[in-house]
Amino acid sequence: MTTDPAKISIDQIEAMIANPTKRDLKGRVRENTGYVKPRNAATIILVDGPPDDPKVLMGKRNKALKFMPGALVFPGGSIDRNDGSVPSNDSLSPQTDVRLQSNMRGKSTTRGARALAIAAIRETAEESGLLLGEAGKFNYSHPDWELFQQNNIVPSLSGIRLFARAVTPPDLARRFDTWFFVVRKSAIAHTPKGGFAPSGELEELQWISPHKAVSENTREITRIMLVELLNRLREDPDLSDDYPSPYYHAIRGKFQRSVI
Repeated sequence: MTTDPAKISIDQIEAMIANPTKRDLKGRVRENTGYVKPRNAATIILVDGPPDDPKVLMGKRNKALKFMPGALVFPGGSIDRNDGSVPSNDSLSPQTDVRLQSNMRGKSTTRGARALAIAAIRETAEESGLLLGEAGKFNYSHPDWELFQQNNIVPSLSGIRLFARAVTPPDLARRFDTWFFVVRKSAIAHTPKGGFAPSGELEELQWISPHKAVSENTREITRIMLVELLNRLREDPDLSDDYPSPYYHAIRGKFQRSVI
C-alpha cells in the first residue's frame, strides 16, 4: 500500500477490514520468485489505560535494519528453538492453548503453543527491558533470560490473550507467520530505570494512542492491528480468552480476513 500514513484515516482501515478481498496484492513489488516458508514469530500488544482511551507500547525499528527500517512496531520477533522449554509461573489458559494448537502450521503441541507466548515475552524483554511475569526464583540459565534471573521474575502466561494472526503474503523474500498477543500493562513485573531499556533493534519506545500511531510510519498490517485493537477493546474490554481473533493472509493475490 503506497498511501501516505499521515493521510490515512481510521475509516479507511475499517473499510479494508470489512472488505479484505478488495485489497489486490498483484501490484506488490515481488522480492522472490520461489516459495518461502513463513517463519514463526510472536508479538505482544501491551495495553495501558481505559478501553475508550487506550495506549499501546510501540517503538521504532533501527533504520539500519533490512526488515521494516524505521517503522513503528510492537515488540516482537522470531521464535527460538529453546522457547518451548523455558519455565513459567503458570500455563496458558486452556482456551488459548486449544486455539493456538488448532490453528498452528504443522504438528501442534502444547510446547509449541506456549513457545509462541514465551517468545513474545522474551522479545519484549530484549527490546524494551520490560519483564512480564511475577516475582519468584527463575531457574533457567540462558543469556536471553538473564534479566529475568537478575530481577527474580518468572514469566507468566495465564493472562496473555490471543489477539490475531497474520502471514506475510507470498513472493516476498522475508515471510513471517506472526501471532499477536494482547496483555494489560499490569502484567509488567519489572520496569528498568528510566522506564525503558531500548535495544539496538527497537528505539524511541513510547506509550502511544492507536489513533496517533496510525498516522505515524506504520506498515499496513500494523495499522490494521491498531484498529482491530480499538474494536476489540470496545466490544471486549475485559480481553476474554475466547474472543474470536482475526487471521490475515493472502489467497490467489487477494487479501483475506478470517476468524480463528
